[in-house]
Amino acid sequence: MKYRIPKLVTDGFYREALLLYAQHHSATLPPHRFTFPPLLKVCAKLKSPIQGQILHAHLIKTGFSADVYSATALTDMYMKLNLLSDAVKSFDEMPDRNVASLNAAISGFSQNGCFREALKVFKQSVIGLFRPNSVTVASVLSACESVEHGMEMHCLAIKLGVEMDVYVATSLLTMYSNCKEITSATRVFAVMPNKNVVSYNAFLTGLLQNGVPLLVLNVFKDMREFLHEQPNSVTFISVISACASLLYLQFGRQLHGYILKIQMQADTMIGTALVDMYSKCGTWPWAQNVFKELNGSRNILTWNSMIAGMMLNGQSEKAIELFEQLPYEGFKPDPATWNSMISGFAHLGKGFEAFKYFEKMLSDAVVTSLKCFTSLLSACAELPALRRGREIHGHVIRTDMNKDEFMATALIYMYMKCGQPSWARRIFNQFEIKPHDPAFWNAMISGYGRNGEYESAVEIFDIMQEEKVKPNSASFVGILSACSHAGQVDKGLQVFRMMNDDYGLKPTPEHFGCVIDLLSRSGRLHKARQLIQELAEPSVSVFYSLLGACMCHLNSDLGEEMAMKLSELDLENPTPFVILSNIYAGLGRWDDVERIRHMVNGRGLRKLPGSSTGVT
Repeated sequence: MKYRIPKLVTDGFYREALLLYAQHHSATLPPHRFTFPPLLKVCAKLKSPIQGQILHAHLIKTGFSADVYSATALTDMYMKLNLLSDAVKSFDEMPDRNVASLNAAISGFSQNGCFREALKVFKQSVIGLFRPNSVTVASVLSACESVEHGMEMHCLAIKLGVEMDVYVATSLLTMYSNCKEITSATRVFAVMPNKNVVSYNAFLTGLLQNGVPLLVLNVFKDMREFLHEQPNSVTFISVISACASLLYLQFGRQLHGYILKIQMQADTMIGTALVDMYSKCGTWPWAQNVFKELNGSRNILTWNSMIAGMMLNGQSEKAIELFEQLPYEGFKPDPATWNSMISGFAHLGKGFEAFKYFEKMLSDAVVTSLKCFTSLLSACAELPALRRGREIHGHVIRTDMNKDEFMATALIYMYMKCGQPSWARRIFNQFEIKPHDPAFWNAMISGYGRNGEYESAVEIFDIMQEEKVKPNSASFVGILSACSHAGQVDKGLQVFRMMNDDYGLKPTPEHFGCVIDLLSRSGRLHKARQLIQELAEPSVSVFYSLLGACMCHLNSDLGEEMAMKLSELDLENPTPFVILSNIYAGLGRWDDVERIRHMVNGRGLRKLPGSSTGVT
């Protein structure tokens, strides 16, 4: 038994190992110190807490609970079975500990999300008592929730001389990726001497999580060239996801061909990723083909990806067919399925259908998610449907989601679109400490502008400044537009200068358009003209904005200049001449009205229907 049980476990014959132990136990054959550790490992592998507790009782009866190897295996088993209180009790009762037992506790806490407890064990037990090894460092790195803690462990790894260990280096780049320090993760990866599939996968996943999918493709090419190991399903899922994010259909098809060549197309998660990629690239028939080929190995994630893909491509009828087919395939719609249907209808502007499925979901007693609520609120805003929006608001309050900043932003947007700025302000005011996401503030600023309450929009922007929230490009579009409509020229110009001077944001043509409108409304037409000249490629709308201001202020000289410029940019559109003719008519300059009429006729242009002008 001393050697047969460990051999069976090593070879993967888990149930046979347990059966052999049961036979020996029935025959009252005494166990050895090598008996229990592999058997406890088997219990963790088979997810069998009952069998583990039986072995624990045998450990105590035979006196092996004091053996450091058996006690370590016992702690490790309970950690892997998510029985934390039993694991902690086992660890605390150990008469002797070694580095392996400490590693079991630290890695176990980390795997169960108890990061503080993992760090506590490390600080209390390792420092000064045991010299940490590579497993210790890697286990603690997975428990580091801040880059500061991670860098401390990186320094310790260097001090111990284990920073180049593939297990430690992989944990380092995962830690840096999770902490959004992708540059540091890249440096670690670059100096790794012995990369393997696991380290490549960790880096690919990190790049994807940090929003650099193009690098994922480059690293994958390097992996194919320099690594002799075959990519696995984790590799392919990351690369397919990068193709989906970039809409790189050709690369995705080449990858699909390679997957078929090495006969991994039947892998459920790879197939699901391909369905998602083809859907996002707008080729839903190809997504459907992959989905059909996966018949027999599809899971609920595959179905959800196909339903979401159909919705994304405007195939709502096909999405409904798939949704209704689920029960016949042995699946029950989960929250993600319902979200795909509801958000899909909302995205397609089918608000009534979105609410129909929402009511079905409620009758099915499914817990409503944040995404579902925000999709419904978006649908209310587009309809607009205030009564429905208030119903959703009620659900949000009952599910205690009203303090979530994304939910609050969606509620503000909905109330503003439905013409209820006072209700939006109540949502805004419920936050004593305001969110630092500019989207939350932008919903208020643009919403007040949409409802004609321009002074209030300026007020919100000022509060935003006081709260030290950094505005983004959209914030400045909203406030500049509000300043223009409120006639706050000096404030608007101050805000425009602030963009680059205080926040390093380069004004876009949309920002210039707002400022030109601001200057034009206040009669500073020549100042607006100077601003247009600063633009490398002014848009047609900018010239129309200034021409419209010329009509308001009956400025014929600048009006004619703008009309001539627009006639070059918008050759077949008579509108510039219509506006210019109205300017001359307003000034009583009928000769010029006649001149413009001849110019229009000479260019073969026709007056726009319904326009009031002297041009005939």
